[in-house]
Amino acid sequence: MENQVIEIAYALDTFYFLVSGALVMWMAAGFTMLEAGLVRSKSTVEILTKNIALYSIACIMFMLIGYNIMYGGGINSLIPSFWPMLSSVDNTAEEVIASGGEIYYSNLSDFFFQVVFVATAMSIVSGAVAERMKLWAFLIFAVVLTGFIYPIQGFWSWGGGFLSDIGYSDYAGSGIVHLTGAVAALAGVLLLGARKGKYGPKGQINALPGANMPLATLGIFILWLGWFGFNGGSELKISDVESANAVARVFTNTNLSAAGGVVAALLASRLLFGKTDLTMGLNGALAGLVAITAEPLMPHPALAVLIGFIGGVLVVFSIVLLDKVKIDDPAGAISAHGTAGIWGVFAVLLSNPDASFVGQLVGVASIFAFVFVASLLFWLILKYTMGIRVSEEDELRGVDIAECGLEAYPEFTAGRK
Repeated sequence: MENQVIEIAYALDTFYFLVSGALVMWMAAGFTMLEAGLVRSKSTVEILTKNIALYSIACIMFMLIGYNIMYGGGINSLIPSFWPMLSSVDNTAEEVIASGGEIYYSNLSDFFFQVVFVATAMSIVSGAVAERMKLWAFLIFAVVLTGFIYPIQGFWSWGGGFLSDIGYSDYAGSGIVHLTGAVAALAGVLLLGARKGKYGPKGQINALPGANMPLATLGIFILWLGWFGFNGGSELKISDVESANAVARVFTNTNLSAAGGVVAALLASRLLFGKTDLTMGLNGALAGLVAITAEPLMPHPALAVLIGFIGGVLVVFSIVLLDKVKIDDPAGAISAHGTAGIWGVFAVLLSNPDASFVGQLVGVASIFAFVFVASLLFWLILKYTMGIRVSEEDELRGVDIAECGLEAYPEFTAGRK
């Protein structure tokens, strides 16, 4: 009877892990819709192409080498091992029973859950470099980020490296996933430059409105739903009362933090601009979700609202500040995932007594420094070999035609040709 209970628990936890991974995979659709809504119509097809391609590249690269870099042990706590190719060998019933419940999910379910996280990190880059980057330069960078950069810094924490040793706490990846994507994006944007017409010669900031606000809003709702898998799945199991209660608390706090972020961003935009800016509200939701991701289990639900609220305020001011220094991010991705990601890492200190300020600071600094330098170096290699920016003429007519040979809304643009 005891053996049967262990097998049933294993099956249930594996199923929960897989369903959580499927929800996170659905976030790829959310990022795609959000970015497609926030870019101009002439850049829509290229955004769609980037997102389905980057997801596919992430899956293959994490299978070929990324997963083993991140979870295959290390030469030491700083340098991971570089064993290629995911093993398809999984746990047998005998091994599961012999472990007495210590083995509680399938090895391949773990791979599936982890691979959708690395795809999320790469999706962040897509929105920030939109409308002026060469498609294949972006996709080649996706190979490097998902196969090497993300797994190496992930090994330092979730893989048992030095950040884990010093007590860096990041439950589902405010720093490990979201800050990584934002910093890689920042390095690319600094080399890429702003879109033509975004900034005037006298310092003026020109709005370049997105083509489809309903689509962008749908994208946020998809991401909001997917985040329950992102954070809830990170509890790793659900087959006992304690774990089930923990998952319920994670879902509740994730939802409330997002809500706090929306309300805060809408209020901040009203106070700053005199208008209730939908795009700020959308990024407020993202900021709240990112901020709670580092610790969605420990806070009281009221504290979760406050964490999201602060994230929502920060994202508005961060977007404004980046515009002032002429860092052009069409989707607000660097602010929503980077600024809010840093806040989320430090917000852990508000509820987790085992976390320390020094541990969180070293974690943020290590992730930022490594990802920025590694990304910048590879962006530079791409810039001086194949180039990373489309020509001014191609940018003017749109990267859809220049890079993909298609238009997203041809019936609306045919009359202008």
